[in-house]
Amino acid sequence: MVIYSYICHFMYMGMLLDTGNPPHTQLYEENMEIKINISDTIENNEVVELYKANNWSAANKPDKLLNALRNSHTLVTARVSGKLIGIANAISDNYLVVYYPHLLVHPEYRRNGAGKQMMNVLKEKYTGFHQQMLTADSAAIEFYKAMGFEKAGNTVPMWVYDGNDH
Repeated sequence: MVIYSYICHFMYMGMLLDTGNPPHTQLYEENMEIKINISDTIENNEVVELYKANNWSAANKPDKLLNALRNSHTLVTARVSGKLIGIANAISDNYLVVYYPHLLVHPEYRRNGAGKQMMNVLKEKYTGFHQQMLTADSAAIEFYKAMGFEKAGNTVPMWVYDGNDH
């Protein structure tokens, strides 16, 4: 297991309005250590809790969700004191194309760099690939733009979707 550790040296307490969700109070402790892990072991209950906290409908299909994450080409987690606060994954042919289907950070831990750190680990692993793709909804578009992603020409995202959260 490869572990990247980052330490956040700040204290912040405030209200964060999260699109579509109620306000969340954030309290970051000084020297909070965020551990970013590749190929971490994930437990069913902690993953479902994270997805429910983000109102993602995949939480309603826990068996499929866990199988999908565990069988990803790459799985990245973010933890604080052992608690799962973020998760991201990649699906890839290992040569040309990679797709990043999920990147979630628990609402109480947003704006602390965990999402950016997880995406940087994924982008670094897939540097040089012809296509690094993802689908972003409105709340995440600016985040992904800041990470170097852009609209893919004149393409239009299309899907068959069995959920109700978009």
